[in-house]
Amino acid sequence: MPGACAVPTAATTVMAARCVRLARHGVPALALCLRPSPRLLCTATKQKNGRNLEEDVGQNEQKTDTPSTEKTLMDEKVKLEEQLKETMEKYKRALADTENLRQRSQKLVEEAKLYGIQGFCKDLLEVADILEKATQSVPKEEVKDDNPHLKNLYEGLVMTEVQIQKVFTKHGLLRLNPVGARFDPYEHEALFHTPVEGKEPGTVALVSKVGYKLHGRTLRPALVGVVKEA
Repeated sequence: MPGACAVPTAATTVMAARCVRLARHGVPALALCLRPSPRLLCTATKQKNGRNLEEDVGQNEQKTDTPSTEKTLMDEKVKLEEQLKETMEKYKRALADTENLRQRSQKLVEEAKLYGIQGFCKDLLEVADILEKATQSVPKEEVKDDNPHLKNLYEGLVMTEVQIQKVFTKHGLLRLNPVGARFDPYEHEALFHTPVEGKEPGTVALVSKVGYKLHGRTLRPALVGVVKEA
């Protein structure tokens, strides 16, 4: 009859009970199906552990590489510092050698300027010796006004001798006449030794030929006679 509630039959009741049982048994089965298997969990764990292990190894390698790199850089720094020190020492030695060479060259140039005329001076010394002998050989008592020729000649020789000594002095050439001085082997040449009363042994008693020094250097030693003990 339309609008009336349907009375459940026995078949309907049986079907409802079966559905309830299936639902009750289906939920655990569904949960069991959705539960992850141990094999999958193990595989995932291995993968995770593998990634962590790789990351740890990478970090350890980075930590290991960092000290190695620092050591290499320190070794390079020490090597470069040693090379720099060696280069600076070579540079300083080269500067010192160059300065020594410059000083030696300058000294040689100065000596050439000072002593370059010593050959010419030696030749002029012979002329000075002749003039000295000429003036000494003229008797002083003969130089009188009544003998004007001899007097004029003598005075001319004396003036020439004085002038040549001025020229010598101007160019650093000094005359040595060491009578009464101590004998010096660097400036004097002993011709003989003789005892002389009133003279100290080792002094110059007689000068046979005067000597000359050019800028402090002995150009010609004086030929002398030396006093010895009686």
